[in-house]
Amino acid sequence: MKNSIRKNKGMVWGLILLITVIWGYAWVYMKAALGFMGPFTFSAFRFGTGAATLLIFVWLLKAGMPPRNMWKHLIVVGLLQTTIVFTFVMYGMQFVDAGKSSVLLYSMPLWSSIFAVKLLGEKITTGKVLGLVIGMCGLVTILGWDIFFIQDSAIIFGELLIVIAAISWAGSNTYYRVKLKGMTQLQVSAYQMLFGTIGIFIATMVAEWGEPVQLTGASIFYILFTGILASALCFTVWFMILSTIDMITATLSTLLVPVFGLFFGWWMLGEELTTGILIGSAMIIAGIAVAQVFGKEKRNQHELQRNRRQSG
Repeated sequence: MKNSIRKNKGMVWGLILLITVIWGYAWVYMKAALGFMGPFTFSAFRFGTGAATLLIFVWLLKAGMPPRNMWKHLIVVGLLQTTIVFTFVMYGMQFVDAGKSSVLLYSMPLWSSIFAVKLLGEKITTGKVLGLVIGMCGLVTILGWDIFFIQDSAIIFGELLIVIAAISWAGSNTYYRVKLKGMTQLQVSAYQMLFGTIGIFIATMVAEWGEPVQLTGASIFYILFTGILASALCFTVWFMILSTIDMITATLSTLLVPVFGLFFGWWMLGEELTTGILIGSAMIIAGIAVAQVFGKEKRNQHELQRNRRQSG
């Protein structure tokens, strides 16, 4: 399966488009869920549902339990990918709008690129650097350049939490490539989410014990959508993508998520699409295109030079 995906670039980008659309859509429901329960409680419900779904598939497909020497690595990824990222994001969203929260979290490609070069030894081409710079400038344009000058202390605190979550996600991507790349994506996704959910559950018991929870048709739908689709499905596909293409390319593509998040916020919640948002979104798309086009040209040049050396 992995080899067939690696050979089919169209399938890779189709999977990337699938998860970015679902993740972008999920931001609307994540924000709406805060009207029914606390941020940690929602995360516990969401990832508990996601972990249960994945473990059922592990059992049905007879994937088995991971080797004992892999458990500690799965716990680390679970803490970085699930516990820290989503407790910090959901708590930060109490102070920061959903659209801006998604933009801040998807500064993750910047940190992932730094980790990939420094820790994994991946080569970053001029095209990818240029694409990343354009994309990150697009994110700042969406946020509004006044964030550097006009800020409320509570908003700054929320934004800082979400940036830490982005760094934690980048760290989990790197750790996965180093320690868990040989495992099946289903096993990795299921067990890291299980361990991460335990961490979220502990945080919920400490911070939100006794707080009211409204389980209505709407809130249950938010839990099921984000738990089954945005968590169980998308993170399994994400680990598959990480094991198929280089981490810089994979993480750069996730810059599309806030674009979809802002679009769905406008479509479903009536949130305003400002000129800055439209320009920033165009810059993100342009940055991804530049990274792919110039990166491809660079690879083709290397391949041509290698073939010439071999023929000579």
